[in-house]
Amino acid sequence: MLIVSACLLGLHARYDGGAARHEQLCRYARSGTVIPVCPEQLGGLPTPRPPAEIQGGSGRDVLVGKARVCVCDGRDVTSPFVKGAGEVLQLVRLLPVTGAILKERSPSCGVHRIYDGTFSSRLQAGEGVLACLLKQFPIPVYSEEEVTEELLHRLAGG
Repeated sequence: MLIVSACLLGLHARYDGGAARHEQLCRYARSGTVIPVCPEQLGGLPTPRPPAEIQGGSGRDVLVGKARVCVCDGRDVTSPFVKGAGEVLQLVRLLPVTGAILKERSPSCGVHRIYDGTFSSRLQAGEGVLACLLKQFPIPVYSEEEVTEELLHRLAGG
């Protein structure tokens, strides 16, 4: 089973109420081995919601209390981000999860790059809160930008 960011499967879970549908992942989901998740929703945040970015580091820093997740008006939403990542981890513990495919650039799901916390559309190297937590367990984590048929076949145990 694969954890997949819900927005990549066409679910309207993004902060702006939209989706980031990834056709190849949607076709793969028909296999019945995909678990769609939105850690921000699982953490209790509404959809739509204000955009959020990690300030002071990356997801790893958030998990150890050295950085925080804030929305554009300065409100701290670190707690729901950490809670939502923990909820996804509960699914990983309950089900035979072999990997995760997450939305790049998200403060939750970013795998390689996230926004720099200034709300100026600048990217920095780093991972989101969920991506970091999954890697610690160790669940292989990929961004939608890395998806190939070969990767999906390998993650499915083929």
